[in-house]
Amino acid sequence: MVMKGLTLRGLEVFEALARTGSVAQAAEITGLSQPSVSQQLRNLENALGTELVDHGRRPMRLTQAGRSFLTRAETVLAELQMAQSELTVMDLGHLTTLSIGLIDDFDNDLTPRLATLLADSLTRSKFKLITLPSLDLFADLEAQRLHMAVSAHSGEVLEGVAEYPLVQDPFILVTPKGAQDAVQTLPFLRYAREQLISRQIEAHLARQKLEFEERFEIGSHLALMAMVARGLGWAITTPLGFMRAARFHDGLEAHPAPFGDFSRMISLFTRTDWSDQVPQEVADMMRRLMRSQIVDPALTQLPWLDGRLKVMA
Repeated sequence: MVMKGLTLRGLEVFEALARTGSVAQAAEITGLSQPSVSQQLRNLENALGTELVDHGRRPMRLTQAGRSFLTRAETVLAELQMAQSELTVMDLGHLTTLSIGLIDDFDNDLTPRLATLLADSLTRSKFKLITLPSLDLFADLEAQRLHMAVSAHSGEVLEGVAEYPLVQDPFILVTPKGAQDAVQTLPFLRYAREQLISRQIEAHLARQKLEFEERFEIGSHLALMAMVARGLGWAITTPLGFMRAARFHDGLEAHPAPFGDFSRMISLFTRTDWSDQVPQEVADMMRRLMRSQIVDPALTQLPWLDGRLKVMA
């Protein structure tokens, strides 16, 4: 039996306060007024019989009890968001075939979930889901070998293609743990030149008139993160890439990009001749999955990304 005063809204408010340390920002995130946010927090603390935040500090900081409860609250909220996705069953039974391609940034968590949810909805259809580099996905979409593609936007005008924005994914600096002067003392570890993410990073550095010695060019994202964790250099990646490399987090530190803010947009792309609501429904499901599986955990670990890493409406 859930104790009186322990509500879903209270958990959402507490998680937002823990992430931002600000009643005003928590109000903006949850859509409540600031007095309502404060009341929700008081109700939650009264229900638990302990203070979760130090009310005398600005920005607010969690108490020991608050830090312990936050872990449980995040788990509950993540499971509820996932349950919402799984219960939102799409009507895809009319499709005879569906082929979707995704970039490999989502292999760890999101792609398996998406495959399961789509397969449950495709009761009589032929279903294909593959992972490819972004540029290959666009080629297959143009050649009509794929119905949909989830990829970073290339920045080019795509004729005959409809875009459904999913996540704004900012570029960040990743260094070996404890290497405060990594950019000055260690080499730049680049993504392979033929990859879209490499082209986006190099274009930004060129606009900033920045040049770094060309020593390392790595085609595998996880290999790149492993090299950073071993202290061999520093890299520019995104929060999606950082979260995918969780096995190396003990040796990594993430920082805001020191070369000016820039970001990529992850979107679902499909041909404009699609006549029903399937792309919009798949995009909505992808947004829910991205929020629960990637964005919310990333913001908890890297709260300075709030407002920059975000799920698009």
